[in-house]
Amino acid sequence: MTDPTIAARVYAVIRKIPKGKVATYGQVAALAGLPRRARLVGKLLSDTPADVEIPWHRVVNAQGAVSERRARWDSGSEMLQRIRLEAEGVVFSDTGKIKLSQYQWMPK
Repeated sequence: MTDPTIAARVYAVIRKIPKGKVATYGQVAALAGLPRRARLVGKLLSDTPADVEIPWHRVVNAQGAVSERRARWDSGSEMLQRIRLEAEGVVFSDTGKIKLSQYQWMPK
């Protein structure tokens, strides 16, 4: 089980990602004070309780792609993530990648 204060820090960063932008798992980890802990961010997202509302769909992998979901994750499929991002104006290439130079959130 992950420390609830760590989860709260990660969720706080994810809540700041604006519509139409994405952040990588590693970026979220670093901004939460957890450098090099991208996998922890992924685990926290997969274990997020249903009553915690965060824009989970705005977190992508370092290649600018949507990562596969574990079968038991209730928040949605890879397709749902893509649909939500496209609804916010994020464009995917023919290979399913997002141009991070254009869509990656860079907090000030």
